[in-house]
Amino acid sequence: MEETLASPKMEEIDLITILERISSNMPNRILKLEGHILNKNPKEKLEIIIFKGYTSSTTHPIEKDLEKKVLEFNFLLTNFRLYKSPLEETKESFIRENKNSLFFLNPKNWL
Repeated sequence: MEETLASPKMEEIDLITILERISSNMPNRILKLEGHILNKNPKEKLEIIIFKGYTSSTTHPIEKDLEKKVLEFNFLLTNFRLYKSPLEETKESFIRENKNSLFFLNPKNWL
């Protein structure tokens, strides 16, 4: 399984902020990021939802101050899933999945 580390390199480009910007132009898309917190034993699950330019976490508190990073801890992202909005309990809501964070940095991959 390929894992994407939110390392100093990723922090430099601030992956979540870029995905929020793309999401703000795609109001009918929901991006779900899955991974885990580093330095926790056993691995602690992390789930983030990005919708209409805003980030929420279903597993951890996030920073609401726009001057700060959304997540102030080290994490590893392992999967990204794109859905149509509004979410429905059907397979039709699911669009695509990718394990590489760079894939969704291209807005064309949100279509």
